[in-house]
Amino acid sequence: MNPATHRPWPLPDRPWVMRMRWCDLLFAHWAVHPAVLRQLIPKGMAIDLFNGQAYVGVVPFLMENLSPRLLPSVPGLDAFPELNLRTYVTVNGKPGVWFFSLDAGQKLAVRIARTLFHLPYFDATFQIRRLANDEYHYHSRRAHTNAAFTAQYRPTGPIYQSQPGTLDAWLTERYCLYAANAHGRIYCGEIDHQQWPLQPAEAEIETNTLGEAFGIELVGPPATLHFAKSLDVHAWLLERA
Repeated sequence: MNPATHRPWPLPDRPWVMRMRWCDLLFAHWAVHPAVLRQLIPKGMAIDLFNGQAYVGVVPFLMENLSPRLLPSVPGLDAFPELNLRTYVTVNGKPGVWFFSLDAGQKLAVRIARTLFHLPYFDATFQIRRLANDEYHYHSRRAHTNAAFTAQYRPTGPIYQSQPGTLDAWLTERYCLYAANAHGRIYCGEIDHQQWPLQPAEAEIETNTLGEAFGIELVGPPATLHFAKSLDVHAWLLERA
């Protein structure tokens, strides 16, 4: 991979360990008061704000072509649906993503991610249908809880790349994630990809109870909606932040 001008910092100087493709993705974001999130974010992290406003995103998509470096993908483990509840933070001024929850439809992948990456993955069941004109009917329910998400979404315009300094770029062009282990130690996981091929989108969200366990109310229509058809991603092992 060659360095790209859209990246905010250089690529790590060590080999990536996982490759994957994210497909049929919706970014649905709600504006949330920063005070709602402060008690949910570990010490050592600052809530990232855009014009003084925090955002929480619900991101349904399909994982495909997941495989370790230099190894072929494992059938049954290389493709599954996923659903994220996320916000945005900085550590020592470096912006990234903080996940409140990640629901996935592959039980072994859930356990690997929880163990190796300290990420709050959960088992969930999914029903997903793709209709004409890239319309998606997406339903997820987390095992043994009331956390569920049901929506219909579709792109509504041509592909574009976000411009630096815009809300579109701030929400989507994130090149690391943060995680914390049981002792509160913070880790950073680097990722790399081309700029998101964004499209404007519309969605009818029937059920969204993902934030309830955290005291986050995601009511009313989202502040922003974006669709992306697919994106190839490389990921590195976590390092102490």
